[in-house]
Amino acid sequence: MSDHLTRKELKQDNVALKVEETAHFLVTHRKQAIRVGIAVLAVLVVGLGSWFFITSRRDARELALANALTMEGATVGAPSPNGSQAFPSEAAKADSIHKAFTAIITQDGGSEEAYAAEYYLAGVDVTNNKLADALKKYDHVASAAGADYASLAKLAKAQVLFALGNIPEAQTVLKDLIAHPTAMVSKEQASIVLAKGIASTQPEEARKLLVPIAGQANEISQAAVTAMGELPQPK
Repeated sequence: MSDHLTRKELKQDNVALKVEETAHFLVTHRKQAIRVGIAVLAVLVVGLGSWFFITSRRDARELALANALTMEGATVGAPSPNGSQAFPSEAAKADSIHKAFTAIITQDGGSEEAYAAEYYLAGVDVTNNKLADALKKYDHVASAAGADYASLAKLAKAQVLFALGNIPEAQTVLKDLIAHPTAMVSKEQASIVLAKGIASTQPEEARKLLVPIAGQANEISQAAVTAMGELPQPK
């Protein structure tokens, strides 16, 4: 359950380091600066400096997030012969991962990277069966992050709500996601999670959600077919 809720999805977010191009900015503004004089050039220099600062901070946040994520694949036990990161125990690894993500949240609160870190830590809470703590983190990300990370948090939140037996609220969250899909959470993904959540109590409603998806010729259709196979058989 924890992998489905957090780590797998988060790693599939394809968090990557990006370096902005400056050549276009300089070329497109050069003639304008020469034409209107030193005052405009000064404005451009100040603007470019601010732009570099913002870009640098974003790159630093992305690097910190990427480094924290790589800890997940670090070995435990003897030092790695190839020099890659290793931890003496699972406890030490978990502690280091927690500190790395917490540092991102503390230092860059309000950034998308901080929300990604909080989303990951919520998944750790799920792994440790701290569902109430996980729900608080998912709630925060869902209410404050941009649309993409918010949708991921809502999808995970709904699954935690199902686990806690709060089916009506989970349904409300998922129906909103179905109505407002994002690049991270499609209408089909939200529909499958909803179908699985209501399968035991509303199998026919679940089947109605899954049938159209199962008939699609794409990657997610197989997930719908599998979910349909898990539905209680009509009497």
